[in-house]
Amino acid sequence: MPIIKNINGKTPQLPDDCYIAENAVIVGDVTAGKQCSIWFSAVIRGDVHYIKMGDKVNVQDGAVIHATYLKSPTTIGNNVSIGHNAIVHGCTIHDNVLVGMGSIIMDDCVIESNSIIAAGAVVTKNTRVESGSIYAGVPAKKVKDISEELISGEINRIAENYIKYSSWFKE
Repeated sequence: MPIIKNINGKTPQLPDDCYIAENAVIVGDVTAGKQCSIWFSAVIRGDVHYIKMGDKVNVQDGAVIHATYLKSPTTIGNNVSIGHNAIVHGCTIHDNVLVGMGSIIMDDCVIESNSIIAAGAVVTKNTRVESGSIYAGVPAKKVKDISEELISGEINRIAENYIKYSSWFKE
């Protein structure tokens, strides 16, 4: 059974159609939209501020989502993939975003729609990632504009695949 825990009177709000892996941890003021999936060893800690996720968000294995006490909540839009072992902390991620494996997004960043954060990238505090761009490196910088092929072939494909994968575990 996953750990889904009430903290300071706040209980995670997770629709019935979400898939939650057996060893995922979700605590406090966390709200997920429809068709979300929280995978093995993922941690979503809404203990110090709220975390809101839209529809079709997948939080892959080992990812951590947190916030900063009374200062920086975390808001994630629709159709967002948070890659394996990524850290998303006190930031805003708009719709149709791919957060690559092992990347870190720090406090008060804004990741606009139709963007990709490359695997291993570190998006430093207060960075604004403009819509339709790919950011990579440490610290992360814009490396190129995103193509329509990447939006449909990567961002949308991965989000849809995780809905399919989660159906295998619900059987």
